[in-house]
Amino acid sequence: MSIKKIKTKEKFSSFVESAQNKKGYKNPLGFGIARVDRGQLNKDKILQATYPLINWKKNYGTAAVFIEALKECGEKIDFSDSEQLFSVTKKFLKKALKLFHPFLDEAKGDKHKNIQIVQYLLSIFEEDDIDEDDYRIVFLFEDDAPKSVESVYLKLYALSLGKAKPRSLNLNGAFGILPNVAWSGNIPIELDWLRENEIVLKLEGEYPYIDSVDKFPRFLQHIIPADNTRILDSSKVRMGAHLAAGTTVMPGASYINFNAGTLGPVMVEGRISSSAVVGSGSDVGGGASILGVLSGTDGNPVSIGENTLLGANSVTGIPLGDGCIVDAGIAVLEGTKIEITQDEAAKIKEVNEDFTPKEGDSAYYKGLELAGLNGVHFRQNSTNGQMTALRSQREIVLNSELH
Repeated sequence: MSIKKIKTKEKFSSFVESAQNKKGYKNPLGFGIARVDRGQLNKDKILQATYPLINWKKNYGTAAVFIEALKECGEKIDFSDSEQLFSVTKKFLKKALKLFHPFLDEAKGDKHKNIQIVQYLLSIFEEDDIDEDDYRIVFLFEDDAPKSVESVYLKLYALSLGKAKPRSLNLNGAFGILPNVAWSGNIPIELDWLRENEIVLKLEGEYPYIDSVDKFPRFLQHIIPADNTRILDSSKVRMGAHLAAGTTVMPGASYINFNAGTLGPVMVEGRISSSAVVGSGSDVGGGASILGVLSGTDGNPVSIGENTLLGANSVTGIPLGDGCIVDAGIAVLEGTKIEITQDEAAKIKEVNEDFTPKEGDSAYYKGLELAGLNGVHFRQNSTNGQMTALRSQREIVLNSELH
């Protein structure tokens, strides 16, 4: 039975309820319409997917519209599959707009952006010679390991837009799915195409400026940050990073990898490796490095608490709680032997109920034994080189004018 125009919002609500009550129907975890960039040589190779809007754990009425319109176009939706991809066609867009009819006059500005996307695509499909296969609608029904470039990008968007927290999504195998490409601004270019056309491009002065060669684009190629977020060098933040409002990323030794980032205003002058998370009000000093799960933490992701300071050129390989300090130039790793006097251990115990001081005037603790504690100041004795820890007495406060 062909889709009929829905004339009232009440009938739209009834339509959505009826669709969702059908046997086997499942609301998607996330979905959206993306424009895909294809290989210059291999047109079947997807290099990148760009989403003007992603729907994450919401807008289920729109999902019902898209699913019904796809069915009317002869597509079969397998709700048992973790992800489903379909080409966007003119026929699909027209059917979707019939279902969206009660809201068409309201679709402007921040209202009904999904409808705005459908309207705009239909307009360019009717005016220009557009390859419909360059636009995809993607559904994620489960958070399983991604199986397509489009689904990897949908998850990266969810992370970078703050709709999902770092380490909360399954990105297993993403590196194997994404192709390694040359990035010229926002344009991905197949390396094989560059090799094949190198002579002509260079002799005619048309060889493109290459910003990087990577499987991931830069954060700012896809994401518009909050007004009080500053990124002084676009190469320092990878797509899939999570930057909370008020984060400042300075140039130089700073870097934030995908599936990592900040949970509040943070000063970043060092490296936040993949899977590492930094709490609000903390300061990652110049050249400081927070280790990732593949770089010395034995697979344990590192979380840095709030109002914590990582000194310049320090290395942190254990989780830290709130109000901690790691002095400049030292490394605090899981196996690092750290001396704590009985008096300082008692002071640390005051702000960490689960911490059990060892007996003796002073005792040695492995870094892992101090993981996640609040208010610890890690230092190194300048006369004998011994790593020590004591109760932190300093308050870490970021400059409010910079965030």
